[in-house]
Amino acid sequence: MKLPATPIRLVLACTLALGALAPALAADAYPSRPVTFVVPYPPGGATDVNGRLLAQKMSEKLGQPVVVENRAGAGTIVGATYVAKAAPDGYTLLLSSGTTFSINPVLRPNLAYDPIKSFEPIGIAGRTGLILLANNQVPVQTVKQFVDYVKAAPGAYAYGSFGSGTTSQFAGETILAATGTQMTHVPYKGSAPAMTDLMGGQVPFTVDTVSAAIPQLKTGKIKAIAVTTAKRSALLPDVPTFAESGYASINMDTWLALVAPNGLPKDVKAKLEGALAAVMADPDVRSKLNAQGMEPDYLDGAATAELIKRELPQMKALAEKAHITAD
Repeated sequence: MKLPATPIRLVLACTLALGALAPALAADAYPSRPVTFVVPYPPGGATDVNGRLLAQKMSEKLGQPVVVENRAGAGTIVGATYVAKAAPDGYTLLLSSGTTFSINPVLRPNLAYDPIKSFEPIGIAGRTGLILLANNQVPVQTVKQFVDYVKAAPGAYAYGSFGSGTTSQFAGETILAATGTQMTHVPYKGSAPAMTDLMGGQVPFTVDTVSAAIPQLKTGKIKAIAVTTAKRSALLPDVPTFAESGYASINMDTWLALVAPNGLPKDVKAKLEGALAAVMADPDVRSKLNAQGMEPDYLDGAATAELIKRELPQMKALAEKAHITAD
């Protein structure tokens, strides 16, 4: 007995229905394999340590392994470019600092990625302020004393940063511009050598992150003058802000952002955003981030995108005014 032919319209309708259902099923299944966090810094640094903590906790929320892959080089450009060109499927993510999104684009106009168009922000996963530090032999304890001391000999003193074109230098130049002081910038290849020279007296001042400064401040090997954030750091509650001394324009920190390649499906983004929000609300995570010198402040994807858009013109104006370059 010959079966009747299936109407073509019915076949087409079933095909279209299955096609429409496929993306939804794929999104519901996400993640179905391990997720990679690309950290554009070498192993062992603060971003790497925090990235591994977040990866472990995100794995618990997502139900799949989350592995950290270090792709260091060129001031985070190597890792950021790799993620920008990856498939936007939620399996390759970037965890990086403000350097990637609001400083590199200002100093390097020919980047292979765009800080806004190339990425889909998932959220901010911690922040840390910057801090003006002094060698113990420098007769300076307060912001006023610092300003008076440096103004008494314009250009005679230097401050160290953890590299040319880094948030450290940007914060240092912000301090000089706001206080009307002049100092020579000495760029180091990282925080560790800058800290060594500060403690040894080879440089009288440095600008560093709060997280890097805490261990040496606890041992009394260096002095804290003020933090660059609008409010005091919860990690250093006894250290004043520049704003408390009348320099409200000094308001700068650095942060860690989790982003995906642009084009991420909305449902996948929602899962990642929800997982990150839950991780950042975890008391154990917050405690461990604090121990690393990071304040566990969280922003969602939309707020992160706005932060990047807001900081870009600010960093560009500062770089032009202070003649900051990537070299």
